[in-house]
Amino acid sequence: MSEPTPTSAAILVLNAGSSSIKFALFDCPDHGAMSDRPGEGPPRRPRRSGEVEGIGETLRMRVDGVDVAIKAGASDGDPYRAALAPVIEWVRTQNDHVQLAAVAHRVVHGGARHTAPVVVNEAVLDDLCTLIPLAPLHQPHNIGAIEILMRALPGVPQVAVFDTTFHRTLPRCEQLLPLPHAMFDEGVRRYGFHGLSYQYLSVALEEAFGTRARGRVVAAHLGSGASLCALQNLQSVATTMGFSALDGLMMSTRCGSIDPGVLLHLIEVRGLSHRALGRLLYDEAGLKGVSGTSGDPRVLLEAESHDERARDALALYVRRIVRETGALVALLGGLDMLVFTAGVGEHSAPVRERVCAALQWLGIELDSAANRANAHVISTPSSRVTVVVEPTNEEWVAAHSAWQLLGDAARPVALR
Repeated sequence: MSEPTPTSAAILVLNAGSSSIKFALFDCPDHGAMSDRPGEGPPRRPRRSGEVEGIGETLRMRVDGVDVAIKAGASDGDPYRAALAPVIEWVRTQNDHVQLAAVAHRVVHGGARHTAPVVVNEAVLDDLCTLIPLAPLHQPHNIGAIEILMRALPGVPQVAVFDTTFHRTLPRCEQLLPLPHAMFDEGVRRYGFHGLSYQYLSVALEEAFGTRARGRVVAAHLGSGASLCALQNLQSVATTMGFSALDGLMMSTRCGSIDPGVLLHLIEVRGLSHRALGRLLYDEAGLKGVSGTSGDPRVLLEAESHDERARDALALYVRRIVRETGALVALLGGLDMLVFTAGVGEHSAPVRERVCAALQWLGIELDSAANRANAHVISTPSSRVTVVVEPTNEEWVAAHSAWQLLGDAARPVALR
């Protein structure tokens, strides 16, 4: 008789967006002697991973790159519940001999109160709901996923891991806004975002480059959302996003930094309502707004030879990256390393080439062949600045954070 397969503990990570839900299942090892070292804890690669797309429309699910049939089920007319139902069913039925130690949720905004990962209870949930106006594209979906999983998996800790946490090291002067000080005390301040991505880079860069990574680094998280972060000694010292995820760089559909006088004009002269203004700034601006066609740089790169508005959009997109990089380099007092990550940063050689060409004055020498190949290091050996393409791993950061937080208190729960 064969020996039964031993049961193992795992952490489910959810990254809940408006149109898709990404999920990953990470092995959760015993703690033994607790350690903060990045080599301890869940492995970098998940046991399994997948995504549900088409929320509110036709749902599509893929697991480990393979399409998975979705069973129709009751959802009370809630498209988010309908989208999460197949994920819950998959975890329960398709992962034999796995017990859940926790569900780790990427939550965009932690506000002034939540500066570290936290096990979510009703009080925490209520507090996170007050932050929805600061991240309306993300926060409602992050919270909705937590609420649904709390009910669907009773007894399994739901851990919120915040994008704002990594930036808690920002100097006080970086957190301040030029507004009456009472507003700062009320939470109107610069927070910074994409923290899970930058936290992963702080680990991966030190592993790959040692003490050089502890120098003056600018990391560019370029995806549908985009930001830059200045790191020194692997800590955030400045970043382009501030009070909300609208700030800083031009993005796929978000405007980035904009003269507040324009907003007053749109309200007072054009008569835009609060709702209409929010929709414009979050959904109809950025690359999509300037080009009039798409927020995807790949589409615009293909069109720029015959489409002036596509050229305008890409030129402004690159210029804003270059301008903000220069500002962060000034704060750092120089630059030792420039890092590209996230979808555009990892895969768009033309965008990286244009940014680096405009920053040649810093001593950047790009290796064109390495850049076209999306190599790890895309600068020449003689370049004064090391230019790196580093794939991000936000899911692992969330799993590792939950593993550290729960420690020996984790009690894996059987799902069936």
